[in-house]
Amino acid sequence: MHDDGRYDDPRVTGSAGGPVSRETDYPSWSPDGPSRGHSIRPPDGDAAVRPVGVEPIVPEPPATRATPDVPRAGNSAGGRVIPIRRNASASARFESAVPQQPTPDSVPDATPEPVPVTDTSAPLVGSPGATAAEAAYVSRETPTREEDDPPLAMEAMRAVQILNPSGEVTMPRPERTRVMCVANQKGGVGKTTTTVNLAVALALHGNRVLVVDLDPQGNASTGLNVPHHTGVPDVYDCLINSVPLEEVAQGVEGIPNLWCVPATIDLAGAEIELVSVVARESRLARAIAAYPGHFDYVFIDCPPSLGLLTVNALVAAQEVLIPIQCEYYALEGLNQLINNINLVRQHLNPKLDVSTILLTMYDRRTRLADAVEQDVRNHFGDKVLQAVIPRNVRVSEAPSYGQSVMTYDPGSRGATSYFEAAQEIAERGIKEPVGRNA
Repeated sequence: MHDDGRYDDPRVTGSAGGPVSRETDYPSWSPDGPSRGHSIRPPDGDAAVRPVGVEPIVPEPPATRATPDVPRAGNSAGGRVIPIRRNASASARFESAVPQQPTPDSVPDATPEPVPVTDTSAPLVGSPGATAAEAAYVSRETPTREEDDPPLAMEAMRAVQILNPSGEVTMPRPERTRVMCVANQKGGVGKTTTTVNLAVALALHGNRVLVVDLDPQGNASTGLNVPHHTGVPDVYDCLINSVPLEEVAQGVEGIPNLWCVPATIDLAGAEIELVSVVARESRLARAIAAYPGHFDYVFIDCPPSLGLLTVNALVAAQEVLIPIQCEYYALEGLNQLINNINLVRQHLNPKLDVSTILLTMYDRRTRLADAVEQDVRNHFGDKVLQAVIPRNVRVSEAPSYGQSVMTYDPGSRGATSYFEAAQEIAERGIKEPVGRNA
């Protein structure tokens, strides 16, 4: 290298000592003429500056090509040699981007590869002749049933299945009346919501259901849109005044197979008044037994306490359904509830049995919900339903419209979960006849 800004490149000059300026090394440089104000040929005044013994740069002759005998405008003779200016850097850039394809002349022995032909006689995947490995293979491009149907279509299918517009008996009916007490001394675990939605689900699928609202708050009556204001005959009259149950029960609008015995604020003083009544623990049991009609299910919604109202429900029932919230506080008082149920079984109702445990308000985002579920299933075993009720805003919105979630939004996750729980309860009643408790 020299300090005058030139370097030797025999590929450009053709000689070992020809200097080339660094200023000519840019993409648009051409050996035929000046570009960007620079010239490859130094002016005459630079001859004195040129080192001794260094020959001046002699540019290569421009590339030429012969054109065919095609007449052009202004040219009468064909086949003339036309000089072509080439941009070396641009040519290299385009040539590198476009791969060179071999011609038949350069590769005389090249023959096209044969295209493989698919054997149409081979058995298709899923056919009897396919192997087990082929049958197990499913392409990712093949859509599943859930992916094939849009979400709205799937929701509509679930809604039709839950509402059962045909009115057919799709859930099995028990041989005898199943009286189920929905009890838990802890409040806010979903007792009323479970009672209402299970009753509606069973009634929509061909079962005759009666709901007895034994909670002074009257939330079950609100969820079924049954009047329960002051002056309406309610369950208080049955317990205190011995009014027949058929005179108090009201039909639920829109659901032909469902009846409800409402509760008013008068029920709040029933526990005090029942203290001096003879056989106070079995008042509700006698009222249900004296009902002339036949029901497949009787659900009793208990208050969040272990007073006389809950004891009446435990004496009148054959089975106990315990909804358990998937949190720690719900497990804390469960032991005391089981002890009270055992006391009622020993002294008042030997037919009573804790038959069903339902997990409610399950939040899949927390590990606590999984831990509570595992503890409950390990302790109660098969009594825990496989269906789990998740946290769903539709379940909370439905009572404000005087409906259950089954009719308010039948395609929601909450409605689907309660429908699965009701179906599981109905199937268990057939597998294990209720006659053992009758």
